[in-house]
Amino acid sequence: MDGEKTALYNENYKPTIAKRERIIHIMKRFFKENWLVIVTGIVVGAAALLLQALGNPKNMGFCIACFERDIVGAVGLHSAEVVQYVRPEIIGIVLGSCIMALIGKEFRAQAGSSPATRFAVGALVMIGALVFLGCPLRMLLRMGGGDLNAFVGLLGFIIGALVGTIFLKKGFNLGRAYQAKKTEGFVLPVIMLVLFALALLVPSLFHASEKGPGSMHAPIILALAAGIVVGILAQRSRFCMAGGIRDTIMFNQWNLTLGFVAVIVTVLIGNLILGKFNLGFADQPVAHNDGIMNFLGMGIVGWGSVLLGGCPLRQLILTGEGNSDSAVTVTGFVFGAALAHNFGTASSAKGPGANGVVAVIACYVVLLIVTLANVKASNE
Repeated sequence: MDGEKTALYNENYKPTIAKRERIIHIMKRFFKENWLVIVTGIVVGAAALLLQALGNPKNMGFCIACFERDIVGAVGLHSAEVVQYVRPEIIGIVLGSCIMALIGKEFRAQAGSSPATRFAVGALVMIGALVFLGCPLRMLLRMGGGDLNAFVGLLGFIIGALVGTIFLKKGFNLGRAYQAKKTEGFVLPVIMLVLFALALLVPSLFHASEKGPGSMHAPIILALAAGIVVGILAQRSRFCMAGGIRDTIMFNQWNLTLGFVAVIVTVLIGNLILGKFNLGFADQPVAHNDGIMNFLGMGIVGWGSVLLGGCPLRQLILTGEGNSDSAVTVTGFVFGAALAHNFGTASSAKGPGANGVVAVIACYVVLLIVTLANVKASNE
């Protein structure tokens, strides 16, 4: 009788064992396929918290758009005195990507994929980001800090990326890139290296804010090191916010999306532990609560980033890999930042001005024209 009970128990327990083994197998496969992008997200979030603690503005441990804008001011291309500083984080990201690409034999000098269009769309993306006051990466950091305005921006970014993806499906294509001389791929990384050397050795060459966000910064060597680490990991993991949304919509691949979820969770936990979490729309650092403009600004960033093949962070990574088309896009970011502050289209903590509203409308019109013209040309 006992033998029969034991046999019956074993038969009933077999499905439970099989189910448990299946779950374990799924979890192992999940982490095997996604561990690098998750680790990248955790490190990016932790580095942002560290840089913030060391002196960077609140909810701005990293911001590709804001930091490029600060560099533009530091070299005298705009005169907004509160946002001028040579940000080592940007330099570090490019150098880290370049180092890892060389080590992994993924450095490929290439160019020729619609450079003028990339330049123009890059400028539009930067204008949109400065209306929102942040790139997609800073959007995640703001979300982790409790800034509800960033969730409005996220909605705009997703819808913008969705629009861009729809046009990709309709045939939008910037054309193939062609192999270039290897020296071509090193141009912007070398410029970044020289810029850092000058900022370190002859800081008097550059403008530097004495108040405002530009005056808040982590020690230069630590900021560079943080940028290098992020550049290395982002290069290996292909970390990209726009790419995550695009791949989810087009291919049902969630890999990259997990990376920015990891950023939000890491920053959220860190801010809660440090007592820096501030939930709400009002009184958020370097932010405004004009919901419509936050939505529309990030809509431009999402749409433009998908057309360009990557968000502002991804463009820096590709530049480090030797992609001159991405270097042209980064140059477009620089031009857009100069336009935004010289013509008053960038927002402030008080919100966007009249010029910002006009700029957003103009950006959508130009984006639509560029997109439709390219789709038509690709389908002919």
